[in-house]
Amino acid sequence: MEEKKKLCGYYNYTVVLTYLGMLFGFTGIIFTMEGTYRQAVLCLMFAGICDMFDGTVAATRQRDVREKRFGIQIDSLSDLICFGVLPALFGYMASGKTYLGFLAGCLYVLCALIRLAYFNVLEEERQQAETGSRSCYLGLPVTSVDLLLPAFLVIGRQLSFGISRLAPVLLIGLAAAFVLPLHVKKPKLFGKIGIVFTGIVEFVILLMGLGMEI
Repeated sequence: MEEKKKLCGYYNYTVVLTYLGMLFGFTGIIFTMEGTYRQAVLCLMFAGICDMFDGTVAATRQRDVREKRFGIQIDSLSDLICFGVLPALFGYMASGKTYLGFLAGCLYVLCALIRLAYFNVLEEERQQAETGSRSCYLGLPVTSVDLLLPAFLVIGRQLSFGISRLAPVLLIGLAAAFVLPLHVKKPKLFGKIGIVFTGIVEFVILLMGLGMEI
C-alpha cells in the first residue's frame, strides 16, 4: 500500500542544497534578464557550490529506492535550470541578442538536456547494479560551466576580448563536450580542493568587478 503523504516529494535535509541551488539558478536568470551580469555569474557559482556538496550530504542518510530516484531526478532538473538555461540565456544576452548568440544558446541548452537525461538513465542502471559513487562521467558534466564561464570572463578581460564575442564560442564548445563520449574522471579530495580554490579566486576577481566587459 502506497504511503499517504501530505505533500508530494521529499523535504528532508538531503534535498535542501539541491533546492537551494535551483533557487540560485533562477535568481541568476532574473539578474541576466535585468542585465546585471556580475550578479548572474555569482549566482551560477553559488549554484555550483550547492551542486558540489549535495551528493555528500545525501549520502549521510539511509534512503530508500524511491528517495534515491527522486534525488537523481531533482538534481538533473535543477542542473538544467542552473547550468543549462542560465548560461544559455547569459550567452544570448551578453552577445547583444545576436542570431549567433541565439543559435549558440539553443544548441547549448539542447545538449545540456540530452546530457542530463542520458546521465539519469546510466545512473539508475548503475545504482541497480552496484553501490557507492561513480568514478567517472561520460561526457563533460554540465556543472563545469560554473567554473568555465567565470574563467572566460577573466581571460577575456586580460586579452581585451569582450564576453559578447566569447560567449557564443564558449556555449558551442561546451555543447559539443556535453554529448561527445568523453570519459571524465570524477574529482577526488585533492581535485575538489583545487576546484574550490579556483572558484574562490574567480569569486574574488568578480567581486572586484574585473572580467565583466560585455
